[in-house]
Amino acid sequence: MQLSDEDRMFKDSLRDFLENEIAPDLPEADKEALSKDEVVAYQQELGELGVGPASGEGFADPMTYTITSEELSRVWPSLNVALMMSFPAQFGKYAGERTREALTDKVEDGSCIACMAVTEPEGGSDTANPNTTARKDGDEYVINGEKTWVSNATIADMALVVAQDQETDTRDFFIVDKETTGFETRELDKLGWKGSPTGQMFFDDIRVPEENKLMTAVGNMVAEGEGAIMDAPMFQSAKPLNAIFSYMRTGMAAMSVGILQACMEEALDYAKEREVGGGPIAGKQLVQDLLYQIKCSLETSRLLTYHAADLVERGDDEARLMSSLAKGYACEQSVEGASNAMQVFGANGLSKDYPLERYYRDARTMTIPDGTTEIQKLIVGYELTDIPGY
Repeated sequence: MQLSDEDRMFKDSLRDFLENEIAPDLPEADKEALSKDEVVAYQQELGELGVGPASGEGFADPMTYTITSEELSRVWPSLNVALMMSFPAQFGKYAGERTREALTDKVEDGSCIACMAVTEPEGGSDTANPNTTARKDGDEYVINGEKTWVSNATIADMALVVAQDQETDTRDFFIVDKETTGFETRELDKLGWKGSPTGQMFFDDIRVPEENKLMTAVGNMVAEGEGAIMDAPMFQSAKPLNAIFSYMRTGMAAMSVGILQACMEEALDYAKEREVGGGPIAGKQLVQDLLYQIKCSLETSRLLTYHAADLVERGDDEARLMSSLAKGYACEQSVEGASNAMQVFGANGLSKDYPLERYYRDARTMTIPDGTTEIQKLIVGYELTDIPGY
């Protein structure tokens, strides 16, 4: 599909900004996890451009969200993760009074960092049956459990926590702020996305107001004339967690497209410049074969991702299937594309003096979060057959 003129202008302007303001800081900026102050600064700066949660826009529009994820990840995937995983921040100022007082000022000035706490040590991709529990006690919920591999965990002001409501025996979302609950975290190191803070979260008799259930906060948003994202067709046609994952998985596919774009550009430039045997290696047939493979991975992944974004935007019945198909396919293609680009560079591809080793580490990380490739295959299988494979 073709981007609209408005989307194309947004894409071009965002790319220019990232090239001029963010790219010069790399690769140094990616060598260790961003601090909270650094993420806030980036979030506020990009928010002024209409990018990310701090802008109050973007996530509700799947195509804007997709383009943003693609362009940010072409330059720095870690920054995209840190910014985009802050999307639950918008719900903070509509929670119970105690949490609202702790978060409202931060949400409004763009300094609130948020995270989504879903994955558990025992459960992995089994998000339907959380071991984290929420027990009703008067006008509060008492939350106990542990989450892991949570992006932004160690710097978050608030978390959107998936837990089993023991009163209704159903899975639900709870807004938990750091200031009034004091939940604890531990940082995790990882192969790629080195600039993105990742950690475990520990909830030990954490108390939150009963109004901190997500759908209660959403109701307050709507009553106050806010909450554009919940008006989006995807949230009208699917369960909340499925709708959120459809957005997130389309965004993950777009991240992979961004990495593939960077690999394509670097491999092509290097092939034209590197001379062996009296001419550029771009004239060697096997190098052209590698370039062909990277280009094919890039364009097919982009078309599939944009198609998924269009379906999510319309709340189409196939949006969940296609977002998982795009996530599974594009993330695997980014690994292959980065590997092929590294092969074009030869030994230099292994050197930290060139960007390919970082691209490869980031690409390899893409196949795990928000559901592994294998989980995406099972989701697509279920959507096709209506028979669960797990």
